[in-house]
Amino acid sequence: MAIRVFTNLSSQNAQRLLGINIGRLSDSIQKISHGTRINNSSDDVAGLALSESLRSDIRTLRQGIRNAGDGMALINTADGALGEIARILIRMRELASQAANATIGVSERRTLELEFVAQRNEVDRIASIAEFNGFSLLDGSLSTSIDQSNHLALQIGLDSSSANRIDLNTEANIPAMGSTGLGIDQLSLDSPQNAQTALDQMTSAIDSLSQTRGNVGAVENRLQRTLANLQVSVENLTAADSTIRDADIAEEIAILTRNQILTQTATAMVGQTNLIPQSITQLL
Repeated sequence: MAIRVFTNLSSQNAQRLLGINIGRLSDSIQKISHGTRINNSSDDVAGLALSESLRSDIRTLRQGIRNAGDGMALINTADGALGEIARILIRMRELASQAANATIGVSERRTLELEFVAQRNEVDRIASIAEFNGFSLLDGSLSTSIDQSNHLALQIGLDSSSANRIDLNTEANIPAMGSTGLGIDQLSLDSPQNAQTALDQMTSAIDSLSQTRGNVGAVENRLQRTLANLQVSVENLTAADSTIRDADIAEEIAILTRNQILTQTATAMVGQTNLIPQSITQLL
């Protein structure tokens, strides 16, 4: 190889390799510091695209978990109110049974009538105030009879398809639970005959309420399964994203050590190649 003063090709080559090794060393330090294998789109174009898609799905499903949790809280609120109404109806049926007995006197019947009316008024009060975040629960707003566009649906999946939404109106179908809706608003205990009618109607009202509570309980069980499935999906997708994006620290430290040695070696070689032109002085 010719010896030149103005152009030291060996030094330029060593400097180029030093720059490459410094870049690799910097990349290794960045990966270990961040804990991720992909920090820039250039690190892995296909891997980054897949990882971003997975992360988007994960964030959406986590929101779906929160949505399902809100739905669970709503259903629990409705079930609590229905449970209290059920206890009131049982007491009203007991009063009707007592009033249907012809052996009681006028004053006792009047007292039974007063309590019966008071209990019915409480049913109406509970039905009118039961709500969740401003949404009425027992006034018929959660029944299938209202317009489809006014249904309350939980968004639990990745898109707006029916498989990723739970229509609470369709699933729970809670009709108006006031005295009118239950068919007990006109009942009276002022005579044995009316008390017998009230007794039969109270039985029907309790049966209707029990059916509604059964629907609510079924929705609650479904939401529990939905939450469990969403949590498993998020866990699996997170594991997949971790496989693609997270750095294997043991492997990266091994690469870091290699790059450190190469950088140190390249630095030393740059120093050595810079001495090559000095051999010209031996020719003088």
